[in-house]
Amino acid sequence: MKVELLQHSNLKICAHAIRTCWQSFDKSDEGGEKDKELIDRVGNKFKHASTLEHLTYTFYISGVSRALLQELARHRMASPSVKSTRYTLKELKDEDTFTNGMSMIELKEKYTDISQVYSDIHMRRASKYLVFTDVLGVDFASVVALENLRLMLKDGVANDKAKFCLPESYKTELTWTINARSLQNFLSLRSSKAALWEIRDLAIMIFETLPNEHQYLFNFCVEER
Repeated sequence: MKVELLQHSNLKICAHAIRTCWQSFDKSDEGGEKDKELIDRVGNKFKHASTLEHLTYTFYISGVSRALLQELARHRMASPSVKSTRYTLKELKDEDTFTNGMSMIELKEKYTDISQVYSDIHMRRASKYLVFTDVLGVDFASVVALENLRLMLKDGVANDKAKFCLPESYKTELTWTINARSLQNFLSLRSSKAALWEIRDLAIMIFETLPNEHQYLFNFCVEER
């Protein structure tokens, strides 16, 4: 999984929006410590969180599963632009077999311990397209699904129908834009130890990718790491 911050609003934009309400522009220090304290006081302490919506962040997120993508879809006040399976499944067409006709039992018998199974050349090649859970039964089932998808594409089945074979673990990527108010909600929910492990990892990476001068707005949202 990778997270890249593509753009973010300047803090002075949020401070300007807040000062609009009181017409206190003369007290601005152009996004400095006075403005930062104002944003925290009004947006967080006084709960006028709508003012935080003037801060936006755009991330490029890659190497995440479609299962995680479903979780992200529940955060409605955000804008995702997602890698299209309709146009990109051709990446599988020229791949060799991911199973070589081997069953999970045969794969386990081939190696002396589980870690070696994941080092198998076919498993390593499959990991380019799949997010593994480290539960071998689940992961091998995903590899079998990937192989079935590859065979559908080789047989000339159109992407729009072949994609119904996609496992939830299939990797995708997206450009994701979210405002600070919604990001606080996202981080509060998804950094929890009760959250899906993959989206918890994403939440922590997103927080750590934020500019240092913005992180103070979100510190209280992120569970102890």
